[in-house]
Amino acid sequence: MTDSKLTRAYQHIKERIGDGRFVPGYRLVLAAVAKELDMSVVPVREAIRLLEAEGLVTFERNVGAQVAMINAAKYMSEYETLTVVESAAIAMAAPSLQPADLQRARDINNQMRLGINDFFDPRTFTQLNAEFHRTLWEACPNERLLDYVRRGWNRLATLRDSVFSFVPERAPHSVAEHARIIDLIAAGAPAAEIEAAVRAHRDNTIGALRDYQASHRHHDRAAIAAE
Repeated sequence: MTDSKLTRAYQHIKERIGDGRFVPGYRLVLAAVAKELDMSVVPVREAIRLLEAEGLVTFERNVGAQVAMINAAKYMSEYETLTVVESAAIAMAAPSLQPADLQRARDINNQMRLGINDFFDPRTFTQLNAEFHRTLWEACPNERLLDYVRRGWNRLATLRDSVFSFVPERAPHSVAEHARIIDLIAAGAPAAEIEAAVRAHRDNTIGALRDYQASHRHHDRAAIAAE
């Protein structure tokens, strides 16, 4: 990589993918990146092709270049495992959650709702989503189960957890399901009912992601040439 502009474009995009500023599903518009770097689209296009070869970028028909989800198969496995342990942890935590905890969960969920209505930012939404879930499961009295949940969330973060970058239409449904979970806990619902609601909530999210992947299996590399 001897061209200085190519190197700069490559490093610029790769760094932002690495630190989460360019989240999974983020569309890489060549003209916008080139303008930011004060260069033509040619080195940006070449940089994106290099990143595609590394598996960090994909191409889709009528969309162009997007940040790829790293190790999607592993992500799915981790998400499914976390669904099981977190659902149980929240059900066990429910009796210990105080009104202040539930109000905090409601406040976070309201921030998520406002974020959808104002300007949807998948990165911020994902951070709030993790905070919401943590508010409910961190009171789990079973330390071993709690450790599994913490490890699961950490592993998903390492894999750049941001489902909502791919399926933003899932966001309002997720917020509504959060509200129902809070209501069940506040009403003192049976542990099995709370666990089932959390499990369904997470299953709905992973189902939306599976549907997305099924409909985007074939990438069209020629799309980048049209930009």
